[in-house]
Amino acid sequence: MSKKKFKTEVSQLLNLIIHSLYSHKEIFLRELISNASDALDKLKYLTLTEDAFKSLKFDPQITISFTAEGEKTLTITDTGIGMNAEDLDLQLGTIARSGTKNFLNNLSGDARKDASLIGQFGVGFYSAFMVADRIEVLTRKAGEDQAWLWESDGQNAYTVKEAQKDSFGTSITLHLNDEGAEYTSKWELESLIKKYSDHIAFPIFLEYDDTEYEGEGDDKKEKKVHKREQANKASALWKQPKSSLTDEEYNEFYKTISHDSEDPLLYLHTKAEGTLEYTTLFYVPKKAPFDMYQADYKPGVKLYVNRVFITDDEKELMPVYLRFLRGIIDSEDLPLNVSREILQQNRVLSSIRTASVKKVLAELKNLSENNPEKYNEFIEQYNRPLKEGLYSDYANRDTLLELVRFKSTEVEGYTSFAAYKERMKDDQKAIYYVTGDNEDTLRNSPLIEGYVKKGYEVLIMDDEVDEIVVPSIGKYKDTDLKSVNKSGTSDDLKTEKDKETEKKIKPVLKKIKDALGDRVKDVVLSSRLNDSPSCIVADENDPTVQMQQMLKAMGQSEIPEIVPILEVNADNEIVQKLADIKDEDLVKDISFMLLEQAMMVEGAELKQPAEFVKRLNRIMKMAL
Repeated sequence: MSKKKFKTEVSQLLNLIIHSLYSHKEIFLRELISNASDALDKLKYLTLTEDAFKSLKFDPQITISFTAEGEKTLTITDTGIGMNAEDLDLQLGTIARSGTKNFLNNLSGDARKDASLIGQFGVGFYSAFMVADRIEVLTRKAGEDQAWLWESDGQNAYTVKEAQKDSFGTSITLHLNDEGAEYTSKWELESLIKKYSDHIAFPIFLEYDDTEYEGEGDDKKEKKVHKREQANKASALWKQPKSSLTDEEYNEFYKTISHDSEDPLLYLHTKAEGTLEYTTLFYVPKKAPFDMYQADYKPGVKLYVNRVFITDDEKELMPVYLRFLRGIIDSEDLPLNVSREILQQNRVLSSIRTASVKKVLAELKNLSENNPEKYNEFIEQYNRPLKEGLYSDYANRDTLLELVRFKSTEVEGYTSFAAYKERMKDDQKAIYYVTGDNEDTLRNSPLIEGYVKKGYEVLIMDDEVDEIVVPSIGKYKDTDLKSVNKSGTSDDLKTEKDKETEKKIKPVLKKIKDALGDRVKDVVLSSRLNDSPSCIVADENDPTVQMQQMLKAMGQSEIPEIVPILEVNADNEIVQKLADIKDEDLVKDISFMLLEQAMMVEGAELKQPAEFVKRLNRIMKMAL
C-alpha cells in the first residue's frame, strides 16, 4: 500500500469545495454519474474499434445502491473502462492542467461565482467530499487483471493498494456524513437522477432493499426484497426531437457535459438530413471558460458517430475562436475507427464544421438583433475570441464584422461598426480608431483630441488582439478604417489654416528636430491636438508602440529600433515660447520633455528615465 499526499492544487480545491463552494451539495451525484457515463463511452468505443477489446463482454450500465442502516453508504458502480494505479494518481491525486495555480488565484471568494469555475475545471469527483467523510474507489481497468483500491478522507492524502475485483469498471463508495445521510432514500435518489441525469445515454439502475407483505390479517408476514429498477430514460438527448425537449432538459444536459453550475446563455440544436446526416447541439456558457486564453485549453465539443463517443479532446472540431462552445457533434457518415490524423483532414467533418460555424454565427446575429441586452452579456465574455475570428476566418468575416463590438467616444457600453457608420458626420472620410492597452488612457489620449472636437467618433480598442486584427480588415462596407495612432490619418483633419501655420512654425519644428536628432523620425505640425503640446505617432509603414510591445512579449527580441514621429501643437503656449528661446540647453531639455511626456502618455518605455528626471528637475528649478 502506498500513501501519497494530494498535490497542493488539489488540497486547495478540496478545501474550497468541501466548504460549500457548490451552490447545491446534491450536485455531487450528477458529477459522479457523468464520470461513469464518460467511462462507459470510452470503453464502448474500444470494443467497437480495437481487436484487443472486441471480445470483452460489455454490458454498459450504471448502478446506484445504498445502505440506510448503521453506517450510511452510497455506491455508484459502472461497467466502464476502469483505472489502474497510474490512472488513479493522475485523475484523483493531481490535476494535470497548466494554469492551475493561476486559476486558484483568480477565485473571488464569492461561492456562487466560484462554483461555476470549479465545475468548469472538471473536478466534479471531489464534490463528493461535501457529503462523505471517506471515499473508496475500487477499480479495474479493462484488459488488465489487477484491481486497485483508492481511499481518502479528503484531507491531505490518499492511499492506493492492490485489491480484488471480479470484473472491469469502477465502484465508488461514499461513507456519508451527516450532510449526506439524506441520500440513502430511494425517493430522493430517484428524484435526483430524473432531475440531473435522465438523458444519460446508458441505463442507470437503482438497487435497494424494500419491504413487502404476504398474507392477510394475523397471517400477514413481512418480507425483505431486493429490488433493481431503471431510473432514467437512457436515450441520447441530442437525438430526441427538439419539440419533445424543454429548456430545463436542455439546461440540465448542458450542466452534465460542461460541469457548470449555471444555465447556459443560449443553445442551438440542429439536425441535418440529406447528403450528410448529423446532429449538433451547441451551448454558449454564461461565463467564459477559465482556460479560454491558455494554450492547453480543454475543447468543449464532443464527437460521436452514431451515438458512439469518439473524442472530447480534438481542437479541430470547431475553429479556435469558438473554443468557448460546449456541446455535441454526432455524425452518421464517419467511420467508427476514424483516427485523429484522419479527423483533421476528413471531408465529412470539414463540411459539418463549416455548416456548424455558419449556424452558430447566424444564431449570434439573430440574438444581437432581437435581444441586444442578452447579446451584451455574450459580448462581455466573448468579444475578444470573435475578433480573433476576423483574422483567422476569412470565409465568415462579413458576419463577424456585424457581431464584434467596440467601446467608443460617442456612446456608453459597446457599439457595432454598423451603428458607428449610421452616426458618421457627412464630411467624415473614415471610421477612426485608437489602439492601446488601457481604456482610460486611450479616452484621454492627445491622439483623439482633434477628432472629438470636430465631432468625429473614435473607437476605443484596448484588447491586445485589436492591434493585429483591425488593420487586417481595411474597410467596413467601403468605408476605410483608420488608426489615429498612425501619422497619415491626421490629414483628414487638416485645414487651409494649418497650411499657413506650417510655414510660420517651420523654424520651431527644425529647432526641435535638431535637438532630438535620431530619437525621432520627424517633427511635424499636428492637426489633431487641441490642449496637449505634443503626441507621438507611428509612420504609416511602422508598427505602433503597442505592436512593438506585443512583438517583444511574444519573444521577438530582435526588433529593429523604430523611432516615432513627434507631432506638436502650434497653438500651445510651450511650443510658441520655444521659438524665442536662445539657450540651446533649455531648447534641448524642452524638446526632450515634449517627446518623453508624449511617449509616457502612449505607454512607450523611456530608455533613460534618470535623464528624464534630471531634465524635469532643471526645468522645475528654473520655474521656481
